Amino acid sequence: MEIIIHGDKVKVTDAMKEYIEDKLTKLDKYLENSENVRANVIVKVKNHEQTVEITIPLKAFILRSEEVQEDFYAAVDKTIDKLERQIRKNKTKLMSKHVKVAEEFNFASFEKEEDEEEKQILKRKKVEVKPMDEEEAIIQMELLGHQFYMYKDSDTNKAAVVYKRKDGHYGIIESE
Repeated sequence: MEIIIHGDKVKVTDAMKEYIEDKLTKLDKYLENSENVRANVIVKVKNHEQTVEITIPLKAFILRSEEVQEDFYAAVDKTIDKLERQIRKNKTKLMSKHVKVAEEFNFASFEKEEDEEEKQILKRKKVEVKPMDEEEAIIQMELLGHQFYMYKDSDTNKAAVVYKRKDGHYGIIESE
């Protein structure tokens, strides 16, 4: 696996690089042709908090995890654990999907987990998408107490979703 490590407001030391590389090799067992896979790692520092973000773009989808901890090594460990959990949790979906996805993963390395159950859609809801501006959509989302809200942008007349980010700010996903 090719590992690219960047530091944002922090100098990534050789010890930090070695630790990240050592932990990321743990994921090699799940990936076929792992030498062709590139992992992008960003290490950030804000106040006393260390943020480690790992993104692994594959042919069919992207694996991504981010963790914030006071200890850098704990953040790396948790981020790797999240990525491994994502792969394990979705292994049945991955096996049933496209052939090119199956080529990227070594499914023989998965052990059978007792508590593993396939997730399914339990509820389907139809909503009326009303035309409104971004501010009105944020107010509607807050009134409902949701983390996201779907609406039709009154300027572009296209569907959009406003969502609350982890940092407390808002994001918007717009359709093309």
